[in-house]
Amino acid sequence: MIALELQGRARVFADDVNTDYIITSRRKRESLDPQVLRREDADAAALLHQQLQGEGVRMFLGAHIRQAEKSSVGKTIVFDRGQGVEHVTAEEILIAIGRAPNIEGLNLEAGGVKYHPKGVPVDDHLRTSNPHIYAAGDICSSYQFTHAAEALARIALQNALFFGRKKASDLVIPWCTYTDPEIAHVGLSPGEAQKRGFQVETITSKLESNDRAIVDGQTKGFLRVHFSTEKGVILGATLVSKHAGESIGELVLAMQQKMKVSELGAIIHPYPTQAEIIKRTGDTAMRKRLKPWMRKLLEKMFSLRR
Repeated sequence: MIALELQGRARVFADDVNTDYIITSRRKRESLDPQVLRREDADAAALLHQQLQGEGVRMFLGAHIRQAEKSSVGKTIVFDRGQGVEHVTAEEILIAIGRAPNIEGLNLEAGGVKYHPKGVPVDDHLRTSNPHIYAAGDICSSYQFTHAAEALARIALQNALFFGRKKASDLVIPWCTYTDPEIAHVGLSPGEAQKRGFQVETITSKLESNDRAIVDGQTKGFLRVHFSTEKGVILGATLVSKHAGESIGELVLAMQQKMKVSELGAIIHPYPTQAEIIKRTGDTAMRKRLKPWMRKLLEKMFSLRR
């Protein structure tokens, strides 16, 4: 995620960039044919992959990095993707390797706070092993985003100072990868939802039929909403568009309010906007509720009224 965002910003600010290279390392037990952005919807990742290739970006996915070396020609990375040793040479190398908790020197042992190499474990109320000490943010959450850290800090503050009983598990946390187009996501994927016992249906609406996207020349994208077959409640969504991060909040609120996907059709958007794709998805869900027997009944009723 970070590597792709760095690549995009570097290309914007460096007018003399000829060729970009993106190399991703393969994790243990990972497929030999990995996708860019492992956590994201496969179609969203494929669309971004195609877009980057069209811009001249060369990608080497699922590589084992052997070494990096510097010479008079430039900086070279040597790697292996299971087809022999390969290498690329560039002017500069940007590395995105994640982060580690900065807890050295805090003397957490003195406060009775347990920790491990990945951070500080907390309960659902963000209490550490010392119930009088709370933690929030990257140090204790799998959602390592600025907006997630703020939301968790609000819970920790309320629970610590005002005898609150807020739960971190109640939060609906979105994320967005700031590429072009942006890829925003909230909630569960179909696989995750099925593991939790849900029967899942999915509706996909493409931007190619959105009037604002057509006018703007930004038709590469889609909205995909996953919902429970039984009740129609929204379980998760992925939005791919130029400014997906600006629109995903509407779906976050819908999930917080446990709205049905068909209820999205009742939200009035200014016309024309790309966010109107959310309303159209709700309309599609409503039409899917119209069973064949209902359609036949309506046709008979209307024929009698003529």
